Amino acid sequence: MMLLVKDRISSGIKRRSRHMSFHVTEEGGEAFIVVSVKTPNDAREAASLSYTQIGEVLTERRMVICHERIFGSLCVEDAVTEARSKALHEQHVPSNGSITYIEGNPPWGKGFAGTIIHAVRLKDMNDFWTIIDGNRPCGRGWRQNGIMHLILQSIQPPNEKRYQKISRSLQAHYMIERAERILRENGASYRDVVRTWFYLSNILDWYAVFNKARNEKYGEFGIMPGPGDRELLLPASTGIQAETPSGAACTMDLLAVLGGDGAEPSVRRLSNPSQLDAFRYGSAFARCSVVRNESICLIEVSGTAAIDKHGVSLYRGDIRAQIDCTLDKMQELLKQEAMELEDICSATVFVKQPEYAEIFYEVADARGLKDLPCVCILADVCRAELLFEMDAEVIVPKEVILKENGNENLWIRQFLSFPA
Repeated sequence: MMLLVKDRISSGIKRRSRHMSFHVTEEGGEAFIVVSVKTPNDAREAASLSYTQIGEVLTERRMVICHERIFGSLCVEDAVTEARSKALHEQHVPSNGSITYIEGNPPWGKGFAGTIIHAVRLKDMNDFWTIIDGNRPCGRGWRQNGIMHLILQSIQPPNEKRYQKISRSLQAHYMIERAERILRENGASYRDVVRTWFYLSNILDWYAVFNKARNEKYGEFGIMPGPGDRELLLPASTGIQAETPSGAACTMDLLAVLGGDGAEPSVRRLSNPSQLDAFRYGSAFARCSVVRNESICLIEVSGTAAIDKHGVSLYRGDIRAQIDCTLDKMQELLKQEAMELEDICSATVFVKQPEYAEIFYEVADARGLKDLPCVCILADVCRAELLFEMDAEVIVPKEVILKENGNENLWIRQFLSFPA
């Protein structure tokens, strides 16, 4: 399974073959590495090749992993994680950090579908640490440009031996409560959370129940919008079907960002002019979060599907139209930050049927997105009639934002809250 020769681009690396694509996008000391496997594979071999190249990039760029999601069938988890550890060790990259392994069956059936890694380069490694809950690693923390970042990974309800005896609603409550407790123990709170990823077993059976539990907890945390509220505090989010190795009904990752050392991040949550805010029909998340510091802007686009400005699902039964509509909705969000779909540096694509994956790649190619850095997996979306969903991340260097705005002082006043 060989890849083509490196193709250097301005902000990273693209490598691709008919078997696999490998993308690295680096800006301002942060990078996203996306490996997507496109054809049936030996999971151990594919993971070994992937992580060998990941290790090479991390070593070359002196970066460390702060967030890592692995997508593959549960039956190949051991093979994939063993190959990962061996490959990273051989590249002298620490492999004992927390990871999120979720069921991400590839379109061809069973195997390793890919991985998405967020990495950072820090001047002082004392500014990077592992978050521990009990005696287990559960995330990473780091300080950059005076801003503290916390990533929690694979957070599940406690008492994993009793999952079968606890209702799914209570599992959701306990999971979110656990995340809040860990945040508090690390000097943050849920009000600092800018992005969540929820992976739900049999999502179509209990998504309304999950939403009710989430809404209740967010109400307790004081972040649910009320009548007349001007400030949106909900995080961007993805909520999708996925089984996990533990058998829990739900698991989550999150990103929290907060100030320190006299610096404060600029955080905005965006609505989409072409879609109804999700919290208005019972799903507590913002369409997008935008986090800026003095070097980069991170744009987190929530899981997006073909839903209109009234909250109604569109194009039932028409996968091609749903894909086009979803991409249009995402484009509307990114336009607010002067970005395009081509600027996406990391994405997860969820299709309900195996044959829809090829249709997605055809539509993406026709829209100039042939090299979109994404992992495509099979998953039910939150509504039975929705056949497709996609989320995305974008990192933008300060220089690009300044150019788009055309006025450095204006940009500083509006987005960094620094004195003019």
